[in-house]
Amino acid sequence: MRVLIADKFEKSGLDGLAAVGCTVIFKPDVNDDSLTDAIKKANPDVLVVRGTKVTESMLDTGSIKLIVRAGAGYNTIDVKGASRRGIYVSNCPGQNSIAVAELAFGLVLALDRRIADNVADLRAGKWNKGEYSKSKGLYGQTLALIGLGKIGQEMAKRAKAFGMRVVAWSRSLTPELAAEIGVEWQPDMISAVQKGDVVSIHVALTPATHNMIGKDVFEAMKPGAQFINTSRGEIVDQDALIAAMRSKGIRAGLDVFANEPTGANGEYTDEIIREPNFYGTHHIGASTDQAQEAIAAETIRIVKTFMETGKVPNVVNLATSTPAIYTLVVRHKDRPGVLAHVFDILKAADINVQETENIVFDGAEAAVARINVDTHLPDYVVHDIRSGNKDIIDVTLFELATPAGSDDV
Repeated sequence: MRVLIADKFEKSGLDGLAAVGCTVIFKPDVNDDSLTDAIKKANPDVLVVRGTKVTESMLDTGSIKLIVRAGAGYNTIDVKGASRRGIYVSNCPGQNSIAVAELAFGLVLALDRRIADNVADLRAGKWNKGEYSKSKGLYGQTLALIGLGKIGQEMAKRAKAFGMRVVAWSRSLTPELAAEIGVEWQPDMISAVQKGDVVSIHVALTPATHNMIGKDVFEAMKPGAQFINTSRGEIVDQDALIAAMRSKGIRAGLDVFANEPTGANGEYTDEIIREPNFYGTHHIGASTDQAQEAIAAETIRIVKTFMETGKVPNVVNLATSTPAIYTLVVRHKDRPGVLAHVFDILKAADINVQETENIVFDGAEAAVARINVDTHLPDYVVHDIRSGNKDIIDVTLFELATPAGSDDV
């Protein structure tokens, strides 16, 4: 299997992929047109990226079967374009949780004690102990977490070690789960941010979360509170944040921005960096040796599993539900041509198959095929399937109670 790595990647990952039998093409500096050219030349089965953008036009260049995002977020990949072409997209969730939480909490400490300003003055030869002797301190303060996945949970651990109260909200968080994790459940996002001396964002970027942190959220925050974002810049209405920084003294610690440069180096002139209440880092939350080694190991596992089984761990672009409303169950002898017979009849009747699986019983004498279809099968179709092949034992049609693959199943 040919693997094109179009980004920086750990040597342990390169060696590990080679060790499992992959031909590795390592092009860490390609992007845009140069990535398109690299895909043409390498014709990879698997494309591995970190921050490099993967556009729909690139997907027509070669015969890519799987794209692995060597990290958690995958907003730099055209997932819809990949789905239209039957290309798996996978990621490495949770492998950088500790690294991101460490940076996020570092921003909390830096804002509270104005560490960057201290350093800047000292480097300029200026001693200003009177100015920097003022801070709230974190003990007894409240951390409000928006999103309580793995990174949010790591933040909660660190906050409690500093003696902070932790409140949290996420769409999936229940009072029972909050109690199990050891945080105070909040019924909605506004309730959470109203209590926070520090508000930290830990949600994935989706159409539903785009600009979810807007004017109403900042209006609900305490004057002078900290706002930390190490998730994705597009989650925040940056104009609303700047307005809150100016009107309410909100102090922002950001590792991510709405308009980030595409490359590793370059100029950055966004308006927010000139705000006196702003502290920022260069989207480096996951950039620790520990995190990158863990991500490399997970990438190897994903590719190895795909090579050996055809299945993809952590796949993000399979349908959660399909239009299927009936399941056709075919019990049959495990012989050649049985499933071909079934599918030929379905095709002739213009019936589309949404999902299918064939399970073989012990001894490989018999099997059961489960075939989900998006319309009712006429009696004659069921009859033709049952009677048209001597190796078919029985045919049954079931109506699905809920759409196939839905979250209610």
